[in-house]
Amino acid sequence: MARAARPDSKWKCQGNLESELRSRGFRNIAGADEVGRGSLFGAVVAAAVILSPDAPIRGLNDSKQIEPEQREILAERIRERAVAWAITAVDAATIDRINIYQASRLAMKNAVIQLIPAADFVLVDAVPLDLAVPQQPLIQGDERCHAIAAASIIAKVYRDKMMCEWHKFYPEYGLASHKGYQTPEHLAAIEAHGPTPLHRFSFESVRRNTLFSPLPQDRQLEMFAAL
Repeated sequence: MARAARPDSKWKCQGNLESELRSRGFRNIAGADEVGRGSLFGAVVAAAVILSPDAPIRGLNDSKQIEPEQREILAERIRERAVAWAITAVDAATIDRINIYQASRLAMKNAVIQLIPAADFVLVDAVPLDLAVPQQPLIQGDERCHAIAAASIIAKVYRDKMMCEWHKFYPEYGLASHKGYQTPEHLAAIEAHGPTPLHRFSFESVRRNTLFSPLPQDRQLEMFAAL
């Protein structure tokens, strides 16, 4: 595995980092990020994007700081103009088995691996990835580097749509509004109805309501035994 530099060890960014890397001979510079790490429900989703220096996109920033309508517009532009992009997800059962930190890293790794053409350098938000490619983790990378911000945006748009689809199956949980995150509305629904099979049982807010889950009790105990 290629050694990653320490997070933030000298990099400044906001587009300048990608330009500096290109001046050093790297051509397919990917940004990778995940969304849904703090959610109580469903998959963690990651994306990787290689932006084209010849087709710049204005307005790239951390997806959480952009209004939903603008995220949709930017996501479409990213998919149209990027050299390559990929989106992957790691489901709740895997999150419960390997923990959310490792699941987030796995999702980002898988997204980078799926890029065609392949990345020759990876900028990643905060955490190193198990990849044989030069990489640089950056603290708050989605606010500071265009490629990471682009990955954040398309991953967020994809996951939000996923939550709206699951809302059709579990309307009593309000997934379309809070997207699975820990809100008073969501916690009240879990307490009233118990967790669904797609909740993350390794999270305390879900686990404390496990006895009321629609899952058979022996299946619940099996899941906890694996944690």
